[in-house]
Amino acid sequence: MPAYNAEKTIERVFSRIPDAARRVISRYVVVNDGSTDGTQEAMRRLADSQPGFVHLEHPRNLGYGAAEKTLLLHTLKAGADIAVLLHSDGQYSPEKIPDLLFPLLNEQADLVQGSRMLGGGALRGGMPPYKYVANKILTAIENMGFGMRMAEFHSGYMVYSRKVLEEIPFHRLSDSFDFDLEMIVAAKIIGYRIQEIDIPTIYADETSYLNPIRYGLDVLRVVFNYRRGAYHKLLGQSF
Repeated sequence: MPAYNAEKTIERVFSRIPDAARRVISRYVVVNDGSTDGTQEAMRRLADSQPGFVHLEHPRNLGYGAAEKTLLLHTLKAGADIAVLLHSDGQYSPEKIPDLLFPLLNEQADLVQGSRMLGGGALRGGMPPYKYVANKILTAIENMGFGMRMAEFHSGYMVYSRKVLEEIPFHRLSDSFDFDLEMIVAAKIIGYRIQEIDIPTIYADETSYLNPIRYGLDVLRVVFNYRRGAYHKLLGQSF
C-alpha cells in the first residue's frame, strides 16, 4: 500500500479488509512516500494493532510509481507468492480483495486488475463525467495501440503473481502514475494471462494528487513507446 498524506483514511481502509482476505495474507506492507501530515503516526498505530504490519519510509515524496517499486521489491525479498496493491485513500474497496485473489490462487491468471469500468457502474459510483469520458477515450486509444480488449487501463488496484514480478524489470519503469499501465503492457508482451475483475467505483472526499493532463500525456507516451518497440527491447522480446 503506497501512502501519501493518508492520515484520515489509511486506518479505515485496514479496518475494512475482510476476514476471507486476512486468512491468506501473511504480511501488510505500507510505504510512507514522504507524507507531510500525520500518516507516519497512523502507520505506527497500525503497526501496534495489526499483526504482520511492515512500515517502510521514503524520506521525501518520490512519486506513485517509485512507491510501488519499493513495495514490490520488498515483496520479492520477503518471498511472497502474490502481491496485492491497494491504495490508502479508500477509493478502492478492500472488500474485493478475495475476488481479485481468486484467479491467481486458482491459477487462472498471472496479473489481475480491479476495473471500475467493467461492471458499468462508474458513473453511478460518482466518477465525474469528464473523468469517465477521458477514461473511455484513453482506453480506446490504448486498446488499439496495444492490440488488447481491456475495459480500462487506469485502475491502480492490481494483483501480481511472483513470476510476473520476477520477470518484469519494474525498477526501470515509470516513477509516476503510469507505472501500473507499463506493468500491464510488459505482462502482455511476455504473454502473461491478464484478467479484469469488476470493482465498485468510490468517490468521496479523498484528495487526488494525479494531474490529469500530465497523466494523459504519459499514457500517450506509453502507447508511442510500445508502438516503436521500446518495451519489447527492455524485456528482451522480439518486436
